[in-house]
Amino acid sequence: MALHNIVAEKGKALPLGASLVNDGVNFAIFSRNATAVTLIIFESADADSPLAEIHLDKKEHQTGNIWHCFISGLSAGTCYLYRVDGPYFPEKGLRFNPHKTLLDPYAKALTDLSRWDFEKCAGYDPDKPGRDLTYSYKDDIVNQPRCIVVDDNFDWQGDAPLNYPLRFSVIYETHVKGLTAHPNSGVKFPGTYRGVIEKIPFFKELGITSLEFLPVMEFNENEIFRRNSQTEEKLSNYWGYSTVAFFAPKGSYAADKTPGGQVNEFKEMVRELHKAGIEVILDVVFNHTAEGNEMGPTFSFRGLDNSIYYILNENKRYYQNYSGCGNTMNCNHPVVRSFIMDCLHYWVVEMHVDGFRFDLGSILGRDQSGNIMENPPMLEQIAEDPVLSSTKIIAEAWDAGGAYQVGWFPGGRWAEWNDKYRDDIRKYWRGDPNETRHLATRITGSSDLYLRDGRKPFHSINFITSHDGFTMNDLVSYNSKHNNDNGENNRDGSDNNISYNYGIEGAADDPVIDSIRRRQLKNFFTTLMISIGTPMLLGGDEFARTQCGNNNAYCQDNEISWYDWSLLEKNADLYRFAKEMIAFRRRHQGFMRPEFYTGRGGNYKAIPDISWFDENGNCPNWDKIGNKLAFRLVGSKADSLADRDNNDFYIMLNSDIDLQTFVIAHPPPKKEWRRVIDTSLFSPDDILLPGNEERLVSPKKYSVKARSVVILISKEV
Repeated sequence: MALHNIVAEKGKALPLGASLVNDGVNFAIFSRNATAVTLIIFESADADSPLAEIHLDKKEHQTGNIWHCFISGLSAGTCYLYRVDGPYFPEKGLRFNPHKTLLDPYAKALTDLSRWDFEKCAGYDPDKPGRDLTYSYKDDIVNQPRCIVVDDNFDWQGDAPLNYPLRFSVIYETHVKGLTAHPNSGVKFPGTYRGVIEKIPFFKELGITSLEFLPVMEFNENEIFRRNSQTEEKLSNYWGYSTVAFFAPKGSYAADKTPGGQVNEFKEMVRELHKAGIEVILDVVFNHTAEGNEMGPTFSFRGLDNSIYYILNENKRYYQNYSGCGNTMNCNHPVVRSFIMDCLHYWVVEMHVDGFRFDLGSILGRDQSGNIMENPPMLEQIAEDPVLSSTKIIAEAWDAGGAYQVGWFPGGRWAEWNDKYRDDIRKYWRGDPNETRHLATRITGSSDLYLRDGRKPFHSINFITSHDGFTMNDLVSYNSKHNNDNGENNRDGSDNNISYNYGIEGAADDPVIDSIRRRQLKNFFTTLMISIGTPMLLGGDEFARTQCGNNNAYCQDNEISWYDWSLLEKNADLYRFAKEMIAFRRRHQGFMRPEFYTGRGGNYKAIPDISWFDENGNCPNWDKIGNKLAFRLVGSKADSLADRDNNDFYIMLNSDIDLQTFVIAHPPPKKEWRRVIDTSLFSPDDILLPGNEERLVSPKKYSVKARSVVILISKEV
């Protein structure tokens, strides 16, 4: 419609955001302390397109703290922004500035952020002393991306979230762009949601159930001004932990560049993944925003109601920084709680996602002064919400302000990233002393963490590697981090990697070193898949992806982070092992138990569901056991909810540098033990397919080579 014909009718206060209704658009936005609100409508998404500014009348266009209007004749694809006026007293936490155009927090899509110069969006004058207390009169409208009105209608073809029970899930953590951005990815649409669709046959063959994507909510990739110290190329925010718009899928991840096209393309990706039986879990970042600290830009929340959306210092000029990123969202303020719940509902109801992993989740448990709460309403509300009742909710149960709540995360049904599992499994396979008892605790579901409050083994998200740290290949190839390309003189990233290079730092041509490393990779895969709990695999580990020793590749949007698909062929033996190990887990219910082991009788008389042994077949002395351990597991009869198999297992682990002969416990009546896995052997003998399990040369003993796992399975004689 012609901009000069725009008439703003009263409209409605709810829902918030821009909603298509009755041949027009209803706009609604929250601001408690604003004195005036202006809606800006653009003729198109073009940078120099004409615009109209509509000043909302307080009497007609305000209900409580909601400013709203309805404009007839507008349609999907319409672009808009806001100006919000009010008091500017940073020392009181008020930072209104009508010269700064603002994004709608409920915007479902944004125009291209690649040209966004957020430095020009500062609410203060950067050229004056005490600049964060000054006031900027510079208009930033030409520098600001725009919100896009989106039509929620989509042909889902009967799709709904899959919502697999956690214990049946195998999670694959990946990055939408990095998955297919490499020139050898073999896809038509590299680095996009469509590129993910093209990799569905790979995911199905691998056998994972769920994709966990690093942040896909629109974020500012341009906020890093450092350069690669080797190439001088500008670094970027690659991981995406700097959210700009929480309802909007990342536009640059879409092949479709039409205004709002990213929304439909994301939905297409979810729909096609669901058709293939694969869930979608999103890594979400409600702990902070891309507006940063008092020196950051004003593009949305800060200009709408700074003191409500953020936790401020006692001197309200400054921000509490429990996120390590400059600011902290005021998650337990009722308005912010409603915003977060509306956002989660949108991604589940309209976008059909299956779950969320909450980055620095402990921040969602801090009160409006920053204190950790005993019963945080935000966490309880997410856990008890009826819309989210089947949705996976996974916490990173710590934050950058010192909170650490693994095993203690409040709110009821939350699952947690279990970093104790990660560390203890790494230590055991590195050969650290006195780690075997910890290995046993982690393999059996971390009852020390989750049994005490009534949670289940599957509430432990077991992982050995994640995006944050070494890849699995680098874990066995480097003694220390090599982050020189990050432009911080290798100061960034953790120094506690619990890694070992087995003789040389980085890639090695030595066949002995290579053999040890591959064996250790198989040991990690095996341990992960036989542990009760919910396994999470870092994408690319299945074919030995490397980041060349960079354990903090958050700023590397290049071949350091992108998946090199040539490794799939080069390391086909490792990929086969990982694929068959996932299949092995999913075939046998004993590794997906809904309850902790009891040590009591299982599926035949007097045999406990789990029994522990030392190398001599005796009950272990946990204080003197060394790095060798065996245990017998009763099969699926121990699981009253399933009976797909009736196999028991005898598992022997040896992280010592010497071969160890294990005495084997008696098999179940009328059965014999057969070898199914031996990580010391070369492919395809390292893991045998169903029906090909090998009879033992000696039914009473088995020599387990150094740094190896052996799994025996019971079969009818």
